[in-house]
Amino acid sequence: MNDLAELKRFVVAHTRSQGLPPEHYGPLLARIRHDEDGTPGSWVSEWSAEAERLAALGQLLEASVHFNMARFPFVDGSARSAALTRCTDTFGRWAADHPALTRWDVELPQGRIRCWSTGLDSTDPKPLLVMTGGIVSIKEQWAPVLLQLAALDFAAVVTEMPGVGENTLPYDFGSHRLFSAVLDAVGDRADTSRTYLLALSFSGHLALRAAVHDRRIRGVVGAGTPVRAFFTDARWQRSVPRITTDTLAHLTGTTADEVYQLIGDWALTSEELSALDVPVAHVTSLRDEIVPPSEAGLLRERVRGIRLLAHDDVHGAPSHFAQTRLWTLLSILRMRGGHGPQRAALTREFARLRYGRGTRG
Repeated sequence: MNDLAELKRFVVAHTRSQGLPPEHYGPLLARIRHDEDGTPGSWVSEWSAEAERLAALGQLLEASVHFNMARFPFVDGSARSAALTRCTDTFGRWAADHPALTRWDVELPQGRIRCWSTGLDSTDPKPLLVMTGGIVSIKEQWAPVLLQLAALDFAAVVTEMPGVGENTLPYDFGSHRLFSAVLDAVGDRADTSRTYLLALSFSGHLALRAAVHDRRIRGVVGAGTPVRAFFTDARWQRSVPRITTDTLAHLTGTTADEVYQLIGDWALTSEELSALDVPVAHVTSLRDEIVPPSEAGLLRERVRGIRLLAHDDVHGAPSHFAQTRLWTLLSILRMRGGHGPQRAALTREFARLRYGRGTRG
């Protein structure tokens, strides 16, 4: 059973990223008394009940968001499994009214990568943006962003880390290959020689390794990325929240007592980081309780020309979501080049948010 206090604490970054205001999710969280498998007053029950209410009102995207929160942080029983199914089904019903969005699969011997995409066109292949979340966020959480990316003349794909949501690949040392598999699958419908990865949290670790090995990747933007110390620093690992350790154990098919020994050799080496010869941009949270903030210092030391943004915030920078969203999009546009008017407008809006609030970094 999950630690209820941690669930309530760490879900906030995800609720804010999906536009739920505190006055909405606050009372809902207050109604949750335990995390038993779907029984009244439980995590899954309360989030799912609100999702059902919204679905009945025809608010399908909002309902999908709440089903997603119900299955958070990972499927550990029948109730969360049902919530994930309801989430993906409800999102699919919403997406049916947006023909620019397409769902498709990459089938590999090791498992399936399920994706949402927009702008894939064999007659007019565009530069490709691939977006992924971390170990607790599914593709439906980010897929609505695809509609905005299409306006910037990208082909775009959103998918999940191995073991997360509907991705059935194993999460292991070679998981970075999922990006190459996606590029291979869309090579006839996008200009994959100009691919950019927007990879949040733990998927940023995979993206950096993928960029070393796949020359089609021309830039990586990450946020809260574990690089080395997370995988090797036993003292830090002892302080990592239980929800993160349990999720990693679930994804790797091991136990909380064994998982850090298993992933100890996943750290990016100095040689790998120095071999990165594409633009890299990274957002770090100075009070991150999951990923050591020192990881950003390692990136600064080893990755040539890296751009960094720091927030005085916790993991996921929930109080700075709008700033992070603008900055990551600006970073992608800088890497690609062009889009002068759009970049200028986004730069002005970022400056307004950043310096108007007096944050630093």
